[in-house]
Amino acid sequence: MALQVKIVNTSNLEIPRHETEYSSGVDLRANLDKPLDIQSGERQLIGTGLHVEIPAGHEAQVRPRSGLAFKHGITVLNSPGTIDADYRGEIKVLLINHGKTAFTVNHGDRIAQMVVAQYQKLEFIETSRLSTTHRGSGGYGSTGKG
Repeated sequence: MALQVKIVNTSNLEIPRHETEYSSGVDLRANLDKPLDIQSGERQLIGTGLHVEIPAGHEAQVRPRSGLAFKHGITVLNSPGTIDADYRGEIKVLLINHGKTAFTVNHGDRIAQMVVAQYQKLEFIETSRLSTTHRGSGGYGSTGKG
């Protein structure tokens, strides 16, 4: 059974849906009055016209679309962007253009994808030491090449 998420759509676009049987995310579309150019190196916050009520114990993650990233260098800057269960404002997508030329976003363009995931609350227990592991405190690059 699918997780039910309440949605208010203030755009004239269809509400998001899974495009294939096994898609984990749904596409978010730009809700614009006119085309928007994102210059090389520039970032823009783009509205979707969508407001959601994510069930408690879940979050929505806004992620880049692989085709935009590969073909144009367009990605979500704060990826993944998190939408908490208590947020009721409009979903907006922070895009950045890492490409060499300007990129135009038009009304209705698919600009990101959204995945809803379950999470657990954390309870930290202060201690003076942690258990030991083979890796230990090895950080960036400590487990192999790159």
